[in-house]
Amino acid sequence: MANDTLRAVRGMNDILPGEIALWQHFEAVVRDWLAGYGYQEMRTPILEHTGLFKRAIGEVTDIVEKEMYTFVDELNGESLTLRPEGTASGVRAVIEHNMLFDGGKRLWYQGPMFRHERPQKGRYRQFHQVGVEALGFAGPDMDIEHLLMTARLWRRLGLAGHVRLEINTLGGAESRARHRQKLIDYFDAQQGQLDEDARRRLHSNPLRILDTKNPAMQALVEAAPRLIDELDEAALAHFQAVKDGLDAAGIAYTVNPRLVRGLDYYNYTVFEWVTDRLGAQGTVCAGGRYDGLIAQMGGKPAPACGYAMGIERLLALMAETGQNPPVAPPDAYVVNVGEQAARFAMRAAETLRDGGLRAVLHCGGGSFKSQMKKADASGARYAVIIGDDEALSGEAGVKPLRGAGEQQRVKLADLAGIISKE
Repeated sequence: MANDTLRAVRGMNDILPGEIALWQHFEAVVRDWLAGYGYQEMRTPILEHTGLFKRAIGEVTDIVEKEMYTFVDELNGESLTLRPEGTASGVRAVIEHNMLFDGGKRLWYQGPMFRHERPQKGRYRQFHQVGVEALGFAGPDMDIEHLLMTARLWRRLGLAGHVRLEINTLGGAESRARHRQKLIDYFDAQQGQLDEDARRRLHSNPLRILDTKNPAMQALVEAAPRLIDELDEAALAHFQAVKDGLDAAGIAYTVNPRLVRGLDYYNYTVFEWVTDRLGAQGTVCAGGRYDGLIAQMGGKPAPACGYAMGIERLLALMAETGQNPPVAPPDAYVVNVGEQAARFAMRAAETLRDGGLRAVLHCGGGSFKSQMKKADASGARYAVIIGDDEALSGEAGVKPLRGAGEQQRVKLADLAGIISKE
C-alpha cells in the first residue's frame, strides 16, 4: 500500500554509521593479513546463471533445494541466482579467464551472499563473507597454510581464545562411494528411527544425515559406519601430514569424524573454526579441499582448497569479547556565522583537508552557541571559529575542545600547521 512504511527486506540488514567502524577495522585487518600471505583480491558478479550453483554445490544440497534466490530474467528467459556462496563464482572466473595457465593462484574475495533461510541471530538472508581460495596446489602444505593463516587472523582480531578448530578428512571419490553405500544400507535398515529430513536425504545425500542436529537421532548417527574406515593410504597420509603440520605449529585442534560440510564439492581435508559465544550459529569460518571441482565445472583438472568466514558472526564475536575499535573523531569542526564567514569557512575547511586533517564544516546556519554545541558533540579536538571579521582579515579562531589551552587567532596559511602540532 502507498501509505505503508517502507522497510528493508526481512533478513537483509542496513549497516549504519554507528556500526561501520567495526566493519572497517575488520576489513583493514583482513586486507593487510591476506597481503602478508600473497593472496590477491578478485571480485565476481552477485548474479550468476543458476546452473553454476547446481553443478558446483550439488542439486540435492539444502542450499540448492530450498535456499537460493532464483528467478527467470523476463528479457531472455534465463534462470539467474543471487550467489549463495563464493567458491563456485570464483572457480567459474578462474576457468573462464584461464587464470591457471601459468601456475597456481592465491585469491580472495569479500561481499554479500544470499540464502533464503529463517532469519535469526547470526543467520541472515543477505550476509557477508570473506573467502580465500588457493587453486593449483596439490599437497597438504596448502591445507596447513590455510589453518595457520586463520589462526593468525584470530590473534590479530583478539579472538584466539574464543574459537577452536575442528578437522576431518572426507577422502577421495572411491572411498566416499563405498562409505555412501554403507550409510544407505545402515540407515535404510533403521527407517523407523529416521526423521523426515533424514528420510529425504537417504538416497540422495546420506552423508548429510551425519550432520543432523536432531537429538533423537544422535545415538543412531554415532553408531553409523565411519568414513575413516574406508579411506585409502593416500588420504590417510594426506590427513596425517596436515595434523603433523598443525602439531609443529602449536595449533590445537580436534578431529571430528562427523564433520562433513554441506556442499558436495569437498574432498580430503575439511575444517571448521567454531565458538561457544554465539549460541547456535557457532561456526565462524569453514572450508576444505575441493580437488575435483574445477574439472567438474568444465576446466582442466587442478587441485584446489579454500574457506570462507562469516563477517557478521565474526563481528558479533568481536563485540561480544570487547573488541570494539574507537571511532576516529574529526580533527576540527569549523564554526561560521555570517555571510562572508560562510564562504571563508569553506576555504578554511579545504585548507585543513589539504594539510591531511579531518575537518567537518558546519552547514545549515544556526547561532554561534548551537554550533559550538555541535562542535563539542562531534568529538573534534578543535573548533575553528570564523565570523565576518575573521573572514575579512583572512584569519580563523582556533579553540581547543579537549584539554587545556587558550583560543588563538591564526592566518589561514598557518591553520593546518597549528592544529597538526597540537
